[in-house]
Amino acid sequence: MKVKSLATSGIIAALYIAVSMLIAPLAFGAIQFRIAEVFNHLVVFNKKFFVGIVIGVLITNLFSPLGMYDLIFGLGQSVLALSITIFAKRFIKGHVKQMIFGTLVFTFTMFLIAIELNLAFQLPFLYTWLTVAVGELVVMGLGIPIMLALNKRINFSKLIED
Repeated sequence: MKVKSLATSGIIAALYIAVSMLIAPLAFGAIQFRIAEVFNHLVVFNKKFFVGIVIGVLITNLFSPLGMYDLIFGLGQSVLALSITIFAKRFIKGHVKQMIFGTLVFTFTMFLIAIELNLAFQLPFLYTWLTVAVGELVVMGLGIPIMLALNKRINFSKLIED
């Protein structure tokens, strides 16, 4: 990994962690609005952002009140959804369409978080899936115009080396 890519991944991870910890009470649990999930859209611009996002999720989940559950299910959900989003880029053209697709993938795969919360706290699966999915849909949906505006200033595609 080149120095610029490594540094960029570290910055993305640090930002993910900082934003999550800032709003920690809303980042974990049956009703969650993990604002840092907006960073998931970065893989639309360059798949190399995957590393920084995953490291950010991993470290953030070390602070989760759910402990090992969040390390397994939370990290697993992120890796799965990011991988599907990256793979789908081959078939979906345009950043907006790719981000909409990614938002739907992340929203759907929140069933893994619902399983986690069911195992950890015996919360009802379907209701919990609904609540965490709505939080993810809102955060990532609102994140689309934010990431598009930031991309105009920063050019995410050029931020990390290919």
